[in-house]
Amino acid sequence: MPASGKSATPSAAARTASPPSLAVLGLGVFLLVLAPLLAWYVEPRAKVTPVDVDVTTVFTGTGSYFDTAALRTRDRQKITITRHVLGDVAASERSGRAVWDVSTTVDTPRTLPLKDPRKAFQWTTERWVTDRHSNAPVHCCAEAPTRFDGDAYLKFPFDVQKKSYRWWDNTLGAAVPLRYAGTRHVQGYEGYRFTGTVAPTRTGSRQVPGRLVGRGGQGQIQAEEWYANSGIELVVEQRTGRIIHAAISPLKTLRAPGSRRDAVVLLRGRQLEFTPATQRAQVRLAKADSDKLALVGRTLPVGTAVAGGVLAVAGAGWVARGRRPGRGAK
Repeated sequence: MPASGKSATPSAAARTASPPSLAVLGLGVFLLVLAPLLAWYVEPRAKVTPVDVDVTTVFTGTGSYFDTAALRTRDRQKITITRHVLGDVAASERSGRAVWDVSTTVDTPRTLPLKDPRKAFQWTTERWVTDRHSNAPVHCCAEAPTRFDGDAYLKFPFDVQKKSYRWWDNTLGAAVPLRYAGTRHVQGYEGYRFTGTVAPTRTGSRQVPGRLVGRGGQGQIQAEEWYANSGIELVVEQRTGRIIHAAISPLKTLRAPGSRRDAVVLLRGRQLEFTPATQRAQVRLAKADSDKLALVGRTLPVGTAVAGGVLAVAGAGWVARGRRPGRGAK
């Protein structure tokens, strides 16, 4: 007789996952991993000082200057300071640093229309080299001046804090402490405000006729050059460190050797500050750079994390619910 057989019973339904559910789950996990990478890896590498800069800033205000033709100081004159910053891209790429060439002219009503730095009341050139991440000075690439330090000059470090910074004053030839002094809106954009002063300091000497400094009987003498600044104010965009407004009140004078009194005012600026056009341009650049950093450092990581969490939960639920009936054995 044939052996009696047992009837087949359906096997337990096997859990299976459909390809779409696995794809959703995988995408969710990928986005969750990507979010911290954007915040901790991509953003720090995006915070680098640009090298392809070509920016002109203009200060204006009233003041006094020494007219060498008339041998006297002219008061209540318009003073204009123009600074042009041009990045040396080739040198920056070779060195891995930010290399900026800076030309600064000081003009009076007589020299400004000439539009020639060689004929300006004063013209200086510098070559600044800084670390692209920290903004610290770097001594390479034929920088000038060769002896400089500080935390800030043409810009502040990224992620500006509410603390004091050392700002390099090229006229003084030294760093000046600037204190955090609250916030200020410039063209509707908020920045951190820093202020400081420079006490009268001897910065050099200059050969002049003795009578110019009260020493008429001595012919040519080496008069002392002195510098002070009664008010430095810088307003800085917090995320990028870009200066969106600046105001200075420089005073350059001559003294007779050993004297404690100023004999001649070479240059006095009363609240020379960024023009409205310069403010708008600086705010526009600061906002664009800040928005880019916020995108990779906050908006994308948060959005990616939220999307990843939603997709991971949905994908996991879909996989858990996915079933395919098993086939019974015959």
